[in-house]
Amino acid sequence: MGEWMSDTAHNRRKGIALLSLATLMFATLDASAKWLVLTVPVIQVVFVRFLLHTLITAALFGPGLGWQLVKVKRPGLQILRGVMLVTMTAMNFWALQYLQLAETGAVQFSVPILIALMSTLWLKESLDLQRWLAIALGFVGVLIIIRPGTNGFHPAILLSVLNAVFYALFNLLTRRLGRDEHPAATQWVSALVSTVSLAPIALWDWHTPTGWLTWLAFVVTGLCGGLGHYFSAAAHRYASAAVIAPFMYQQILYMTAWGWILFGQVPDWSVIWGACVVVASGAYLLWREFKKQQLPVKPLESNA
Repeated sequence: MGEWMSDTAHNRRKGIALLSLATLMFATLDASAKWLVLTVPVIQVVFVRFLLHTLITAALFGPGLGWQLVKVKRPGLQILRGVMLVTMTAMNFWALQYLQLAETGAVQFSVPILIALMSTLWLKESLDLQRWLAIALGFVGVLIIIRPGTNGFHPAILLSVLNAVFYALFNLLTRRLGRDEHPAATQWVSALVSTVSLAPIALWDWHTPTGWLTWLAFVVTGLCGGLGHYFSAAAHRYASAAVIAPFMYQQILYMTAWGWILFGQVPDWSVIWGACVVVASGAYLLWREFKKQQLPVKPLESNA
């Protein structure tokens, strides 16, 4: 996986499948983190999440990759990615103390629109009218879920909005690194940077968690975080940010399901209707991707 993949229908489908796995991992990560921050300090949860992420990733991929896991070609960008990752995670976990999983998940679906805009401006990627309309429809569904301007608004939602902006930039940086770096190395180095940067703060006032369920939740955050970022980094090697970004929408289903199972948070009709709109837009984009396989697709380098 050392080379940037050509833009073919087959590779786009691989990228979409990997991104879909990543969204499931991230939803499970958020659910376990929300359960933890109800009783454990946020900084400690973030630190242990990345510490376990680092150790689990080394155990899973170290034997097969060896030194390739720690060798990176762009250390400066890798450090920047790690700093962005720990900042986003802290903002997200903080917001989860006050918001439902469905709410934070819904805000994250502004990310595809931000990515599309940034990809157009900086990466010179083009979007056709149909894809723009599908993305816009998905964003309308997100607005239905959030219901801005109502009594249900909580200031913590601003943390989620800022997190979405960071996440859009983070995805573009992941795609840039995906051209040169192994995805396992990218996510391991980022986790290591996050762990080291948080260690002085988290260990200064450490409170040892009690109970096996708490430790199990910590392991789940580390495992899902590691696998999620691995799948995400791998997805960006097979497809452009503009192609796979709309499929982040499906994460709302997983977030809503975990909210109901773990916290008894049953979505109201606004969430249900909004989710239907989001799923419809994602389904249309998926149908378009599979339809492309019926037509000859030129490699990326042949496009003028």
